[in-house]
Formats: sequence, structure tokens, C-alpha cells
Amino acid sequence: MKDIYDLEIKHPPDAGGHFGMFGGRFAAETLMQPLQEIEDAFFAAWADPKFHDERMDLLHNYVGRATPLYHAQHLTAAVGGAQIYLKREDLNHTGAHKVNNTIGQALLARRMGKKKVIAETGAGQHGVATATVAAMFDMQCDIYMGREDIRRQAPNVFRMKLLGANVVPVDSGNATLKDAVNEALRVWVASCEDTYYIFGTAAGPHPFPLMVRQFHAVIGQEARAQCLAQAGKLPDVAVACVGGGSNAMGLLHPLRDDASVRLVAVEAGGHGLDTAEHAASLAKGKPGIIHGSLSYVLADAEGQISADAHSISAGLDYPGVGPELAYMMDEGRLELDSATDEEALQAFQTLTRAEGIIPALESSHALAAGMRIAASMDEDKVVLINLSGRGDKDLGTVMDLLDLADDGQTP
Repeated sequence: MKDIYDLEIKHPPDAGGHFGMFGGRFAAETLMQPLQEIEDAFFAAWADPKFHDERMDLLHNYVGRATPLYHAQHLTAAVGGAQIYLKREDLNHTGAHKVNNTIGQALLARRMGKKKVIAETGAGQHGVATATVAAMFDMQCDIYMGREDIRRQAPNVFRMKLLGANVVPVDSGNATLKDAVNEALRVWVASCEDTYYIFGTAAGPHPFPLMVRQFHAVIGQEARAQCLAQAGKLPDVAVACVGGGSNAMGLLHPLRDDASVRLVAVEAGGHGLDTAEHAASLAKGKPGIIHGSLSYVLADAEGQISADAHSISAGLDYPGVGPELAYMMDEGRLELDSATDEEALQAFQTLTRAEGIIPALESSHALAAGMRIAASMDEDKVVLINLSGRGDKDLGTVMDLLDLADDGQTP
């Protein structure tokens, strides 16, 4: 598998961090120099074979890469239509794709001499992955998390604390992911001299969208080679859920130049795209600036970032999206889909019963759309779905929603 990891930076942003009109670096003046230092450090590290030797050693021997590509034959039979393959990012150490990025950024922080890292988190997986690498590298770690997400992601909060991280509740706004990012950026302004911000998704000010994409590209690079080996062809459709965009960029970007592959981004439909309670920034948003980057955002008539963004999944509950995904959509390379809370919950149950795999609620959105797409295609076609995380963290939420009886059976 070693030969499939391509280190070329394909489709880079311009010198200002723009993908077309999107991206850039819209940040407080005090952050401009730290962001430039991170950019310089990243490009220096990316050109250093020793950096990649250590990164890949950790990804293989600590994280557990390469993750399997699983032909979900029982799910395929239940759905009908195309063959469904699952990229098993849920089998990574810490339970999701997020650790690909935190390994890379922690190595970068260490190269820069930083002793402390901070991060934001929604579903808690990025927080756990950050706390994990901080423990391994003996770094102080603060994780900013909305109070609402702390409530609905209690298992991951406990994991972060076990790992030695300080979990800082955020009560502003909706007390969810957007507000956690706001607070982490505010704190970083005052502490950037000795603190590195491990940004968790392919959004934010340049160079974070590029860095996060590059650190997650292993997902799609592996999946591409695995699909050729197992199915004898490239996938006809590749599907990933989208909040900020880290797992989506990881799977879809390495397939971007394969014109025969449809690339599908699945947004959180919440209570429906005809309501205000969803998180479909690409489908329903408009260009605006969020967390230091120009992209599509959910905003009110006055241009203020929407307080109504909603998803059953804490990791998708975000009123913006990464700039490169916005650019890929505008240039016609990215197809949009969505799944409502109800559809995601149904997909969660379907995969669990069909394959004995319990997915994260984030991944369940990709499953819902991927299953729907597969059902409309012939059986000789291949649908590749990124199973970005496992569902341990969501069991409390799902149990409340399904009102499971003591015997474990749904009513």
C-alpha cells in the first residue's frame, strides 16, 4: 500500500489561500503572523521526508492504517441495486477519521516548539483525537466544546478528560460547534506565542483548509487503490457526509481527477430543507465569511450567521462549509445531496442490523444518501461510502430517540 500515498499537493489554493473566490485569510491582525508561521512550517515539513516517515509510521502502527474497504454484501442485498463498499474509518484508533489530521498537526506543533495545543470539537471525535496526540506527545491540551454538545456527547467528554485534556464548556450562541470555534479562536489570539490551534476541519483561515485536506488524503488514496483491487474498477459514485468537510475532502479529493467518478457531498437536512432547522450550507447558504474563510454560510437577511443551524449529529451542526468544497460545487465537480435527521436515524439502524456495524450519526447521513443512490443503479455499479466514524459516542442520543425497551428491542 505504501506506493499509493501520493505526496503531491494537487489543486492547491493560490498564494492567498483561495480556491477560486473562496477561502482566504480573514482573521484578526494578531493572528496573521501565527497563521503565516504555520503555513511556512507546513510547507517546510511537507517537503521533509523525515516528517512523512514519522507521520506514516504513526498512521500505520498507532492509528491502524490502512483502514479496510468492506464490501457490504448484506446491506447491498437489503437495498438492492449497486454494490455498496464502506471505507472503514470507524476502525481508526479513537474511532473516526479525525486522528489522521491531529497526528499531522501535532507533529507540526512539535516542530514549531509549541508546548500546548487547543482545539474545538462538536461530536467530540476531534477533541478525543486531539487529546490523544497531546497525551502521546506530552503536551498541555484544552478542548473547547459547546455546552449542548457536552450534554449529547458525554462519552467523548469523559474520554477527553481521561486522556488529560481540559474540556472548556462554551455557553454562547447555540452552545454547539460554531460557538466552540469562536471561543477557541478568541483564546488563540491571546496565546498564540506558545499555543498551537489544531483546527479540526477543512475550513477556517488559510492554511488550515489545505493542511487538513492533505492530512486526510490518505482516506481517498487508500480507497481508490482498494476499490481497483477488490471491485476491479473505480467507484461509480463516492459519497461522504459534510459538516465542515474534513472527511469529505479526505475521500473525494483524491478522486477529483477521475472524471468517471461522481462525487457526492451529503449535508445535514435536519428537520427538512424547507425549514430553517438544517445545516445545508451548500444547498441553502450564500457566500459569506465564517471563521476566517469565505465560503457558503447559512445567514439571516441581515447577513448574520444563522443561529438556527441544526442536525441530529453534533459534527454536522455547523452553519458553514470548507471553501474548497464550495469551489468544487460551483465548478460543477461536486453533487449535492442531503439526509434528514429521520433518514440518518433509519440508516443508522439499517447498517447496524444488516452488517453488525454501528455507524456515527454523521456517517449515517452519507449512508442514507448512498443507499438511496445505490438503489437507483444497476447491480454492476459501485457506490463507495465513507464510514467516517463509529457510533459508540451516539448511543445515548439514539437510545433516547428510539426509546429502546429494557430488552433492547425497538417498540
